[in-house]
Amino acid sequence: MASVKVKLDKPLFDKIKKLAEMSGYSSAEEFITHCLEKEIAKIEEADSEEEIKKKLKGLGYIS
Repeated sequence: MASVKVKLDKPLFDKIKKLAEMSGYSSAEEFITHCLEKEIAKIEEADSEEEIKKKLKGLGYIS
């Protein structure tokens, strides 16, 4: 599987790394992937485009 790099602020990555270790993930990358997959699944379960927009606004991705 191909991968890509994403830039994160160091303090945020440090928090992610700590939470990943506490939660039993093998790496921060595994934890991030799992979190993103869960959020994507929530959005994909939406019934309509309008509901998707509301969820994205609620998450702060669009205004």
